[in-house]
Amino acid sequence: MNNNTDIAVKHDIDPAETQEWMEALQAVIEKEGRDRASFLIETLLDTARQAGLDIPFSANTPYINTISVDKQPKFPGNFDIERTIRSYVRWNAMMMVLRANKHTNVGGHIASFASAITLYDVGQNHFWNAASDKHGGDLIFSQGHSAPGIYAHAFLLGRLSEEQMDNFRQEVGGNGLSSYPHPWLMPEFWQFPTVSMGLGPIMAIYQARFMRYMQDRGFANTDSRKVWAFLGDGESDEPETLGAIGMAGREKLDNLIFVVNCNLQRLDGPVRGNGKIIQELEGNFRGANWNVIKVIWGRRWDPILARDKDGLVVKRMMECVDGDYQTFKSKDGAYVREHFFNTPELKELVKDYTDRDIWELNRGGHDPIKVFTAFNAAVNHQGQPTVILAHTIKGYGMGDSGQAQNTSHQQKKMSMESIKAIRDRYQLPISNEELLDLPYIRLAEDSAELNYLRQRRVDMGGYLPARRVKAYPLEIPALATFKALLDGTGEGHEISTTMAFVRILNILVKDKQIGKRVVPIVPDESRTFGMEGMFRQLGIWSQVGQLYTPQDAEQLMFYKEDKHGQVLQEGINEAGGLCDWIAAGTAYSTHGVPMIPFFIYYSMFGFQRVGDLIWAAADQRTRGFLLGGTAGRTTLNGEGLQHEDGHSHLMSATVPNCYSYDPTFACELAVIIQDGLRRMYVDQEDIFYYITLMNENYEQPAMPEGAEQDILKGMYLFKKGPNSKKPRVQLLGSGTIFIEVIAAAQLLHDDWGVDADLWSCPSFTELGRDGHSCDRWNRLHPTETPRITHIERCLANSKGPLIAATDYMRVFAEQIRPWVKKSYTVLGTDGFGRSDTRANLRSFFEVDRYHVTVAALYSLVESGELEAGKVEVAIAKYNINPDVTAPWLI
Repeated sequence: MNNNTDIAVKHDIDPAETQEWMEALQAVIEKEGRDRASFLIETLLDTARQAGLDIPFSANTPYINTISVDKQPKFPGNFDIERTIRSYVRWNAMMMVLRANKHTNVGGHIASFASAITLYDVGQNHFWNAASDKHGGDLIFSQGHSAPGIYAHAFLLGRLSEEQMDNFRQEVGGNGLSSYPHPWLMPEFWQFPTVSMGLGPIMAIYQARFMRYMQDRGFANTDSRKVWAFLGDGESDEPETLGAIGMAGREKLDNLIFVVNCNLQRLDGPVRGNGKIIQELEGNFRGANWNVIKVIWGRRWDPILARDKDGLVVKRMMECVDGDYQTFKSKDGAYVREHFFNTPELKELVKDYTDRDIWELNRGGHDPIKVFTAFNAAVNHQGQPTVILAHTIKGYGMGDSGQAQNTSHQQKKMSMESIKAIRDRYQLPISNEELLDLPYIRLAEDSAELNYLRQRRVDMGGYLPARRVKAYPLEIPALATFKALLDGTGEGHEISTTMAFVRILNILVKDKQIGKRVVPIVPDESRTFGMEGMFRQLGIWSQVGQLYTPQDAEQLMFYKEDKHGQVLQEGINEAGGLCDWIAAGTAYSTHGVPMIPFFIYYSMFGFQRVGDLIWAAADQRTRGFLLGGTAGRTTLNGEGLQHEDGHSHLMSATVPNCYSYDPTFACELAVIIQDGLRRMYVDQEDIFYYITLMNENYEQPAMPEGAEQDILKGMYLFKKGPNSKKPRVQLLGSGTIFIEVIAAAQLLHDDWGVDADLWSCPSFTELGRDGHSCDRWNRLHPTETPRITHIERCLANSKGPLIAATDYMRVFAEQIRPWVKKSYTVLGTDGFGRSDTRANLRSFFEVDRYHVTVAALYSLVESGELEAGKVEVAIAKYNINPDVTAPWLI
């Protein structure tokens, strides 16, 4: 007897009265049903709490199925045909991994899909709608390690060839299949990358909410569409998996269904060997206001549970921990009889069961009727998201080669005895001789099973998974639309590039062709970025509108929430904002409706904090703009070490389809954004942009005539120095530090008689990529005319050494060194940030105008054009301490 029961007995001062209440409740259940009994209990609890009684909330229910046998709907499919189909899919999924590893070491996973096949099969046959004229299509986030099973299902339908199956994890030569769901590698097949565990669940939540946004704003009818996310119980340890479930519950996302494959094992061993992961997850999700459906036991348990009038089996089910349940299914029926049915009373309940009968007592996740019942309840539930906790066995059916074993996840090979046992168990038409070849099997072309399989998908609108590659092009504004920014601010007028961006955004949202498609996304920093004017102008989207009077209602720019609002405001939540951005940036594919997301955030909290999600966004072919606000290690003064970004461009450079820019001027920003719109929404390139914005005000010059293409390539001549015979240097920079570079050019001229050509470099990353591209082409085409890099073309007729300075680590500008055929000195902000004024920070990191000047003078000394003493004089003149510790060491 557990402690709670002991306490109840000790404090029961009137057992007779207690018994009367128990009998009354039982009478209600028998005569009026479970729903009425539940209503009465809830009403009593509410009344008790209102009376001040301390009644703790319990988020857990007994360790049995949520839906009772009498509530099960009739199974609409052909049970026997579907079992045969599952058997073929199971076999082919196993074969593709075994065959791939027969002659290679490319890996693969058998056990995960073996535990989940029934979950996917029931979904494919009865619930998942493909995009069609009649339905917008459901979104399915498949569990990454189950990819072989998804391929095997497609193979049976004739979507994949045997050659493709044999090229599983062997993609380089073409016609291969990716290891996991990767839209970048299989753009017409996979929709969502999910195998970086934890990302699938959080992305699914925000996709479900973005469906509501699209509906409220009139872009799509999403009423009948669902988002299904499949995940493992071990995956719940990832913070992203459960991190946003509170939002889903709060937003009442009843278009969202999580299916947790609770096979009780992660990669190395049990998920909760000493506990019960299903009960833990039930409490987490119910506490977050989710509808929780537990699918723990299969139909073969129903007669035993019906016999169990005293609740002994249910009690025993609760007593056993997950480590026990894993061990049970790695042994046999005799072991289960001895260790689960471990009392005379329990043994009496199964006295007429053979050991084989006991061994075949199935778990809910392997029972298509129990799974169908749960799925059916989930799709019809209203007012809450649903999580289905399906109890399964890892490596189900693998026998001695992997069922319920700690090594199951890594199992890539199986003994011939196990293979034969699986063939026999599922009655597959393969001879012993054929087994040696590890054959795939197909359904006969005229078979009832193949006709059934095809018809089910026809009835559901088409094949899944499937991905829409293109939508319709948009008509974007011409560059001339941004004339006010191209012409500069004029003398005496100063703005930051952040304010320039806000002006560009205001132009775009007012555009008649694309304005409504712009999706501004901010993580609780609108006022920091000067975007609070959009609160009233566009409204902050909320499913319920605004149910309160905002504190600043009488102000011009009051905080306005609106059911038809355009801005997505995510609170202090970069991961959520990034998931919003992914959902909006893939709307062209998921909804057939191109949307234009602009996600602006503190640059330090972008790639560094949610880099894995950004990598997934790239894989998913997301289109849109990421704006790293308050960027630069010395430009965001005062905030200190955790906020000052000097390396986000190094991270963005690692993403192949991310185009990164660090513009100095409003004209550059306008050119970059307008061309990005063209590439992503007219040409429909699967790329996205990362642009850093600064919060430092200065005059914005007019764009030099004809500079557009050079801006996009990453480097243009901002200003040529005087045409003289004086010593000359080439000064390069980006972002706000280019303002220091410009000032250094003046110091060089006025103090030292040195002239300088000024080069603005909005993208050292694009310059570096262009260099590598030219090098590769030249290497592979040795007899053809060599290609010239953009930087070589720019500097072809220049004289003097080069000095580059940025607000980022030196390696950022070092990207172009291989194609600089002269002396090249790079200054950057290596080291931890700290709080101080901009002037002091730039002096500390040695990127201010004075250090640029000294670097230029020393370069001229190295080239023999100046004497070293002149540099020493300059160091003294500018009060530079030559013996101070390097900033990256402090």
